[in-house]
Amino acid sequence: MTGPREVVARGYDQVAERYLEWSALRPSEARRRYLDLACERIPSGARVLELGCGAGIPMTAALADGRDVTGVDISPRQIELARANVPGATFLQEDMTALVLDPASFDAVVAFYSLTHVPRDDLAGLLGRVREWLRPGGFFLGTMGVEDDPGGVEDDWLGAPMYFSHFSARKNRRLVEAAGFVIDSADVLVEPEDRHDARFLWVVAHAP
Repeated sequence: MTGPREVVARGYDQVAERYLEWSALRPSEARRRYLDLACERIPSGARVLELGCGAGIPMTAALADGRDVTGVDISPRQIELARANVPGATFLQEDMTALVLDPASFDAVVAFYSLTHVPRDDLAGLLGRVREWLRPGGFFLGTMGVEDDPGGVEDDWLGAPMYFSHFSARKNRRLVEAAGFVIDSADVLVEPEDRHDARFLWVVAHAP
């Protein structure tokens, strides 16, 4: 487990059920708020890409109601659970930074709590590809970091090692704009984490 991607994949394999019980089955107010916003903004029949879908509850299940959803996760166990929980969606066990998808093939891309697991030096490239995957006017929602963290492993996150990396909120806003998005809102919210509260930047944007 020397690389960040291996740490994230193996970590979520180990804690998949605990993470589902801790977070997805008892979603925070912020998670519910932005899931509701996504469901309001993304029309019925839209093609939706979810980066870091986890076990598919509650995000993927809600988004898949009347929409064509493709969920991506690096953890084999999470994908196994997601396929069982949301049989109407399509799931790919992939590293989101290595995805190859057709340009302008999605109406919306969402990333709930997954971008902070991406090595931050890869974030600009990923955001640029997200912009390419979206059709004109496409919707983007992402949960990003707030503090400057070049990257490191937390030894015991829900019972397993986990990798995190992110820029400051100001830098993240600039990266989203540099990727070609128009930011509709970018709010910092405090949420309960494993052993302490954490702050996240919630970015809502669209492709011009």
